Amino acid sequence: MAGRGGVTHGAWDHYAPPECSPNSQILRLSAKLKWESAHEPLHADIDSGKACGVGPGMAFANEVVRARGPSVVVGLVPCAVGGTRIRQWARGTPLYSRLLSRAKQSLKKGGTIRAVLWFQGESDTVRTSDAEAYGGNMEKFIIDIRSDLNIPNLLIIQVAIASGEGQYIEEVRKAQLQLSLPNVKCVDAKGLNLKPDKLHLTTTSEVQLGVKLANAFLAS
Repeated sequence: MAGRGGVTHGAWDHYAPPECSPNSQILRLSAKLKWESAHEPLHADIDSGKACGVGPGMAFANEVVRARGPSVVVGLVPCAVGGTRIRQWARGTPLYSRLLSRAKQSLKKGGTIRAVLWFQGESDTVRTSDAEAYGGNMEKFIIDIRSDLNIPNLLIIQVAIASGEGQYIEEVRKAQLQLSLPNVKCVDAKGLNLKPDKLHLTTTSEVQLGVKLANAFLAS
Protein backbone atom coordinates (compact mmCIF):
# COMPACT_ATOMS: atom_id res chain seq x y z
CA MET A 1 0.00 0.00 0.00
CA ALA A 2 2.93 2.33 0.66
CA GLY A 3 3.90 2.07 -3.01
CA ARG A 4 7.02 0.63 -4.62
CA GLY A 5 6.08 1.43 -8.22
CA GLY A 6 9.11 2.87 -9.99
CA VAL A 7 11.50 2.03 -7.15
CA THR A 8 14.72 0.30 -8.24
CA HIS A 9 17.79 -0.30 -6.08
CA GLY A 10 16.34 1.78 -3.28
CA ALA A 11 15.49 4.87 -5.35
CA TRP A 12 12.29 6.11 -7.05
CA ASP A 13 12.46 7.05 -10.74
CA HIS A 14 10.21 10.10 -10.13
CA TYR A 15 7.72 9.05 -12.79
CA ALA A 16 4.09 9.60 -11.79
CA PRO A 17 1.53 8.55 -14.43
CA PRO A 18 -1.27 10.98 -15.37
CA GLU A 19 -3.69 8.96 -13.22
CA CYS A 20 -1.55 9.91 -10.20
CA SER A 21 -1.30 13.62 -10.89
CA PRO A 22 -1.95 16.15 -8.10
CA ASN A 23 -5.44 17.61 -8.02
CA SER A 24 -6.76 20.52 -5.98
CA GLN A 25 -9.59 18.25 -4.81
CA ILE A 26 -7.20 15.66 -3.32
CA LEU A 27 -5.46 16.28 0.01
CA ARG A 28 -3.22 14.16 2.22
CA LEU A 29 -2.62 14.21 5.95
CA SER A 30 1.14 14.60 6.37
CA ALA A 31 3.27 12.93 9.02
CA LYS A 32 3.06 16.25 10.91
CA LEU A 33 -0.76 15.98 10.87
CA LYS A 34 -1.22 18.86 8.43
CA TRP A 35 -3.49 18.77 5.39
CA GLU A 36 -1.60 19.46 2.16
CA SER A 37 -1.92 18.84 -1.55
CA ALA A 38 -1.52 15.11 -2.20
CA HIS A 39 1.21 13.91 -4.54
CA GLU A 40 3.44 10.92 -5.18
CA PRO A 41 5.10 9.35 -3.30
CA LEU A 42 2.06 9.44 -1.03
CA HIS A 43 3.83 7.63 1.84
CA ALA A 44 7.27 9.30 1.62
CA ASP A 45 7.11 10.72 5.16
CA ILE A 46 5.10 7.80 6.61
CA ASP A 47 6.98 4.69 5.47
CA SER A 48 10.15 6.72 5.86
CA GLY A 49 12.50 3.78 6.40
CA LYS A 50 12.17 2.65 2.78
CA ALA A 51 12.12 4.23 -0.66
CA CYS A 52 8.52 4.95 -1.61
CA GLY A 53 7.23 5.32 -5.15
CA VAL A 54 3.85 5.03 -6.82
CA GLY A 55 1.13 3.21 -4.89
CA PRO A 56 -2.61 2.82 -5.49
CA GLY A 57 -3.70 5.82 -3.38
CA MET A 58 -3.45 8.68 -5.88
CA ALA A 59 -5.02 6.68 -8.71
CA PHE A 60 -7.84 5.75 -6.32
CA ALA A 61 -8.45 9.37 -5.34
CA ASN A 62 -8.32 10.69 -8.91
CA GLU A 63 -10.83 8.09 -10.06
CA VAL A 64 -13.20 8.99 -7.20
CA VAL A 65 -12.91 12.69 -8.06
CA ARG A 66 -13.50 11.95 -11.74
CA ALA A 67 -16.66 10.00 -10.91
CA ARG A 68 -18.03 12.29 -8.21
CA GLY A 69 -17.39 15.65 -9.86
CA PRO A 70 -16.07 19.09 -8.86
CA SER A 71 -17.83 19.32 -5.50
CA VAL A 72 -16.02 16.43 -3.79
CA VAL A 73 -12.80 16.70 -1.79
CA VAL A 74 -10.93 13.48 -1.05
CA GLY A 75 -8.69 13.45 2.01
CA LEU A 76 -6.14 10.64 2.02
CA VAL A 77 -4.66 9.55 5.36
CA PRO A 78 -1.59 7.43 4.50
CA CYS A 79 -0.60 5.01 7.28
CA ALA A 80 1.08 2.08 5.53
CA VAL A 81 4.44 0.59 6.47
CA GLY A 82 5.84 -2.02 4.12
CA GLY A 83 7.13 -5.41 5.21
CA THR A 84 4.84 -5.71 8.24
CA ARG A 85 2.77 -8.64 9.40
CA ILE A 86 -0.89 -8.36 10.38
CA ARG A 87 -0.15 -8.96 14.05
CA GLN A 88 2.01 -5.83 14.05
CA TRP A 89 -1.24 -3.92 13.43
CA ALA A 90 -3.11 -5.39 16.38
CA ARG A 91 -4.77 -3.05 18.87
CA GLY A 92 -2.17 -1.61 21.25
CA THR A 93 0.80 -1.86 18.89
CA PRO A 94 2.66 1.28 17.75
CA LEU A 95 1.40 0.92 14.17
CA TYR A 96 -2.22 0.54 15.25
CA SER A 97 -1.96 3.45 17.67
CA ARG A 98 -0.51 5.73 14.99
CA LEU A 99 -3.17 4.68 12.50
CA LEU A 100 -5.91 5.39 15.04
CA SER A 101 -4.41 8.75 16.00
CA ARG A 102 -4.09 9.86 12.38
CA ALA A 103 -7.64 8.73 11.57
CA LYS A 104 -9.03 10.70 14.50
CA GLN A 105 -6.97 13.77 13.53
CA SER A 106 -8.52 13.68 10.07
CA LEU A 107 -11.95 14.29 11.63
CA LYS A 108 -11.05 17.47 13.48
CA LYS A 109 -11.96 19.92 10.72
CA GLY A 110 -15.25 18.35 9.72
CA GLY A 111 -14.06 15.37 7.73
CA THR A 112 -15.87 12.04 7.50
CA ILE A 113 -14.09 8.69 7.32
CA ARG A 114 -15.59 6.87 4.36
CA ALA A 115 -13.39 3.77 4.07
CA VAL A 116 -10.19 2.00 4.97
CA LEU A 117 -8.09 0.71 2.06
CA TRP A 118 -6.03 -2.29 3.19
CA PHE A 119 -3.25 -3.85 1.07
CA GLN A 120 -1.04 -6.07 3.24
CA GLY A 121 -0.22 -9.70 3.82
CA GLU A 122 2.89 -10.57 1.83
CA SER A 123 4.97 -10.82 5.01
CA ASP A 124 2.44 -13.25 6.49
CA THR A 125 3.27 -15.84 3.81
CA VAL A 126 6.63 -16.82 5.33
CA ARG A 127 5.51 -18.81 8.38
CA THR A 128 2.72 -21.38 8.50
CA SER A 129 1.51 -20.00 11.83
CA ASP A 130 1.17 -16.45 10.44
CA ALA A 131 -0.68 -17.62 7.32
CA GLU A 132 -3.07 -19.80 9.31
CA ALA A 133 -3.80 -17.01 11.78
CA TYR A 134 -4.29 -14.33 9.13
CA GLY A 135 -8.06 -14.54 8.84
CA GLY A 136 -8.64 -14.29 12.58
CA ASN A 137 -6.13 -11.48 12.99
CA MET A 138 -7.63 -9.46 10.13
CA GLU A 139 -11.15 -9.96 11.46
CA LYS A 140 -10.09 -8.74 14.90
CA PHE A 141 -8.33 -5.73 13.38
CA ILE A 142 -11.53 -4.71 11.56
CA ILE A 143 -13.67 -5.15 14.66
CA ASP A 144 -11.22 -3.15 16.78
CA ILE A 145 -10.76 -0.24 14.36
CA ARG A 146 -14.50 0.09 13.86
CA SER A 147 -14.99 0.08 17.62
CA ASP A 148 -12.20 2.56 18.37
CA LEU A 149 -13.40 4.97 15.66
CA ASN A 150 -17.02 4.44 16.71
CA ILE A 151 -18.02 3.64 13.12
CA PRO A 152 -19.64 0.19 13.47
CA ASN A 153 -20.23 -0.30 9.74
CA LEU A 154 -17.06 1.35 8.41
CA LEU A 155 -16.35 0.18 4.86
CA ILE A 156 -13.18 -1.88 4.61
CA ILE A 157 -11.78 -2.57 1.13
CA GLN A 158 -8.95 -5.07 1.31
CA VAL A 159 -6.71 -6.34 -1.46
CA ALA A 160 -6.16 -10.06 -1.96
CA ILE A 161 -2.40 -10.28 -2.44
CA ALA A 162 -0.78 -11.26 -5.74
CA SER A 163 2.58 -12.26 -4.29
CA GLY A 164 4.40 -12.95 -1.05
CA GLU A 165 7.72 -13.19 0.72
CA GLY A 166 7.16 -16.90 1.42
CA GLN A 167 5.40 -19.99 0.12
CA TYR A 168 2.03 -19.61 1.88
CA ILE A 169 0.52 -17.09 -0.53
CA GLU A 170 -2.61 -19.11 -1.26
CA GLU A 171 -3.33 -19.61 2.44
CA VAL A 172 -3.30 -15.84 3.04
CA ARG A 173 -5.31 -15.18 -0.13
CA LYS A 174 -7.94 -17.69 0.95
CA ALA A 175 -8.30 -15.93 4.30
CA GLN A 176 -8.66 -12.57 2.57
CA LEU A 177 -11.16 -13.75 -0.02
CA GLN A 178 -13.30 -15.62 2.53
CA LEU A 179 -13.53 -12.91 5.18
CA SER A 180 -17.25 -12.70 5.92
CA LEU A 181 -17.72 -9.59 8.06
CA PRO A 182 -20.41 -7.16 6.82
CA ASN A 183 -19.38 -4.20 4.64
CA VAL A 184 -15.98 -5.70 3.87
CA LYS A 185 -15.08 -5.84 0.19
CA CYS A 186 -12.16 -7.61 -1.46
CA VAL A 187 -10.32 -6.51 -4.61
CA ASP A 188 -8.10 -9.19 -6.13
CA ALA A 189 -4.60 -8.16 -7.22
CA LYS A 190 -3.89 -11.54 -8.79
CA GLY A 191 -3.02 -11.15 -12.47
CA LEU A 192 -1.52 -7.69 -12.10
CA ASN A 193 2.08 -7.42 -13.27
CA LEU A 194 4.91 -7.66 -10.76
CA LYS A 195 8.31 -6.01 -10.83
CA PRO A 196 11.40 -8.21 -11.40
CA ASP A 197 11.56 -8.76 -7.63
CA LYS A 198 8.37 -10.87 -8.02
CA LEU A 199 6.98 -9.18 -4.91
CA HIS A 200 5.90 -5.60 -5.63
CA LEU A 201 3.53 -4.30 -8.30
CA THR A 202 4.78 -2.30 -11.27
CA THR A 203 3.79 1.35 -11.58
CA THR A 204 1.12 0.48 -14.14
CA SER A 205 -0.27 -2.25 -11.89
CA GLU A 206 -0.39 0.13 -8.91
CA VAL A 207 -2.54 2.45 -11.02
CA GLN A 208 -4.79 -0.41 -12.11
CA LEU A 209 -5.19 -1.48 -8.49
CA GLY A 210 -6.07 2.07 -7.45
CA VAL A 211 -8.82 2.19 -10.07
CA LYS A 212 -10.13 -1.20 -8.87
CA LEU A 213 -10.25 0.11 -5.32
CA ALA A 214 -12.09 3.21 -6.48
CA ASN A 215 -14.65 1.14 -8.38
CA ALA A 216 -15.28 -0.95 -5.26
CA PHE A 217 -15.66 2.23 -3.20
CA LEU A 218 -17.99 3.92 -5.70
CA ALA A 219 -20.18 0.81 -5.88
CA SER A 220 -20.62 0.69 -2.10
